[in-house]
Amino acid sequence: MIKKRKAAMMVLLLAAMFLFSAGIASAQEGDETTQSDQNKMLVILGCAIAIGITGISSAIGLALAGSSAIAVTAEKPNLFGKCLVLQVLPMTQSVYGLLTAILLMMGAGLLGGGSEVVVGSLAGMGAVWIGLAVGLTGISAINQGMVASSSISAVGRNPDVAARGIIFTVMPETIAIFGLLVGILLMTGLGLL
Repeated sequence: MIKKRKAAMMVLLLAAMFLFSAGIASAQEGDETTQSDQNKMLVILGCAIAIGITGISSAIGLALAGSSAIAVTAEKPNLFGKCLVLQVLPMTQSVYGLLTAILLMMGAGLLGGGSEVVVGSLAGMGAVWIGLAVGLTGISAINQGMVASSSISAVGRNPDVAARGIIFTVMPETIAIFGLLVGILLMTGLGLL
């Protein structure tokens, strides 16, 4: 299990590095694009990193918790509601990645039409780092899925521990909330909000 986690982390890191280098290479290719357009490409890269890493991490966490939920509800169908609440909790990190991507796109003028927004180089590069901060802290969804899986198993043995299981399952998510908060504060400081 630990080897699989390390391999997954390496794949995520390599994918982020690839996306980062591809964005810089494409930003340096075109002489006909303006500096603001090149910086908007970096914002798009930041959006992709944020939603990509959090989405993959949430999917892994959901799979871990879902395996336990299926096993418990197969034997005790009346526990479906309690198991479902615990199983969906790792999905919230992908919501943070989506929110980050939407806010970055709005700040760069990529959504909503309106007047042309000029994106400076600091804001463009900052968007990449914001995407990384939210994405990397969103990896906590994998650990949250592990805790949710154990909580679901405990609910299968004793349905009265569901509330405690939710509390334990929410704890790894605080890391992702910190990442989202830092991302929003950086967006504000860079003039993207």
